[in-house]
Amino acid sequence: MEPTRLDLPVEGHIPSLEGAAEWINSPPLTPSVLRGKVALFDFCTYTCINWIRTLPYIRAWAERYEDHGLLVVGVHTPEFSFEKDLENVREALKQMRVTYPVAVDSDHAIWEAFTNQYWPALYFVDAEGRIRHHRFGEGDYERSEIVIQQLLAEAGVEGIGDELVPVDPQGAEVAADWGSLGSGETYLGYRRTDGFDPPGGLTPNEARSYDIPDRLRRNHWALSGDWTATPEAVVLNEPNGRIARRFEARDVHLVMGPPARGSSVRFRVFIDGEPPGAAAGSDVDADGSGQLDRQRMYQLIRQHGPITDRLFEIEFLDAGAEGFAFTFG
Repeated sequence: MEPTRLDLPVEGHIPSLEGAAEWINSPPLTPSVLRGKVALFDFCTYTCINWIRTLPYIRAWAERYEDHGLLVVGVHTPEFSFEKDLENVREALKQMRVTYPVAVDSDHAIWEAFTNQYWPALYFVDAEGRIRHHRFGEGDYERSEIVIQQLLAEAGVEGIGDELVPVDPQGAEVAADWGSLGSGETYLGYRRTDGFDPPGGLTPNEARSYDIPDRLRRNHWALSGDWTATPEAVVLNEPNGRIARRFEARDVHLVMGPPARGSSVRFRVFIDGEPPGAAAGSDVDADGSGQLDRQRMYQLIRQHGPITDRLFEIEFLDAGAEGFAFTFG
């Protein structure tokens, strides 16, 4: 039986990529290089959990269809200031096994040329340079791969077949447990935060001592110790400060880092006041210990039992820790 063809109207044409500040894994991709290529443009930023969970599919498609003429192009458009650091981006993409070309879009020039608004965002481009499909956010992977197959077939590529590539996500790349996910992304910098306890909020740009309330409300967070709240992050001024967050989710992630390249900060994680044990995430030992080695997203909790409302705490044993955002899965 002939596979069902998708209706893929023309949504526009691929804009210029000249705004890239740098290219990783490739020389700059010019119109002549792209001409005649079926392409998949993947907007990302390396600390975004939503993009991280799409990555095993993007890698698999890049590997499976490269010899059939598919060109996967990452567009790394930063959310946080430290994601503009080229070495941070290079190191993160290497750790994530991203080998396809990536445009470093530090000034959001390509983002704006596509009029994009989302991480992650996929744009599917045919061999004539026309955008024929898009996908914002996670999921719908089967349809996305069928679009790739159809655009390659339209370009005259034979022998593709209609089987879908097998994908086995691991670690932080595993899809969220959407059915039990009761907590959402929370920024810690004063510019975008919400849910901070106690009432009165963060004091912008000034060192201040904070205390965690006896009882945190669900999906609220608090600090203890001496911290400075900046627009993007909270920064620990003295050792043994804590961040606490009540949550309801399988996974707890925190975007954070040490104060400078080459430095490190030791930390300990607790769940309901105890070491996480079997619920430790991939960046934490069973006794709750871990270390900040660079600015990135850390997976701190992965639960394996029933999901309920619980208290998460992280204590930093050294000064200088910077916390940017909680995400959950």
